Amino acid sequence: MSTLNELCDCDDLGVLSVRGMDAVKFLQGQLSQDVAQLDARRPRFAGLHTPQGRVIAILQLLPGAEGAIHCILPRELIDTVAATLRRYILRAKVTLADDSGSLFVIGAASGGVRTLGVAGARAGAAATLTREAWRALDIAAGLPQVYAATSGEFVAQMLNLDCVGGIAFDKGCYTGQEIIARAHYRGRVKRRMQPFRTRRPVAAAPAPGESGTLADGRTFRVVAGTLLEDGRAAFLAVAAREADPAAAVAGGEAWDVERLPLPYALPD
Repeated sequence: MSTLNELCDCDDLGVLSVRGMDAVKFLQGQLSQDVAQLDARRPRFAGLHTPQGRVIAILQLLPGAEGAIHCILPRELIDTVAATLRRYILRAKVTLADDSGSLFVIGAASGGVRTLGVAGARAGAAATLTREAWRALDIAAGLPQVYAATSGEFVAQMLNLDCVGGIAFDKGCYTGQEIIARAHYRGRVKRRMQPFRTRRPVAAAPAPGESGTLADGRTFRVVAGTLLEDGRAAFLAVAAREADPAAAVAGGEAWDVERLPLPYALPD
């Protein structure tokens, strides 16, 4: 990547803002991130989960003006997340607002460092990266995401949320915490998110929620995908960490893909 500043309009992402004197305390009880430790310079991943530990949505959190906390997530999940959070507000002094019409999500890269931010206007003509190019960088970086097709389908560790700093194991309780902590302390997670790339050009990128089989017999479910400049596709998918040689399938029945390395290590 160039060392020059590069921008991307992430128009499919929106902003759900949480405001009020109890905003931090409220989100602390709902999200897997330690909300009290947010940094305005860089968003932090957080998961919103069902009581069974399944990921409803993955948010990227940024503190805003006057104590607001901006939650960046796919626009298609904003209503779902808002409705979920409202069920737990009770007497907390908190308001939720979809600010996607006034705050726009912009990806910025400089010197090999990438981050998301919110602004009052789109990057527009200043954008130098397409959304597909930015998504390819996300896939190469092993960054998880959840869409409507996969909301509630995966436990947090299946999406490597623990590997990207999205789970604070030393904070207090939050919805789904017991299941997530048990997976962390008591056993190895057998299915993990992994990056793949097709060996040949394809007509379309694998869609979130799409399923398939690898040549070694492992089944997978797509997390996110994008087309590359050469016509091939890169995608993240949840699959078993180890292959079963006895389950190998014929080439015509398996996806013709290669596994790519993750930039971080998966826990043993």
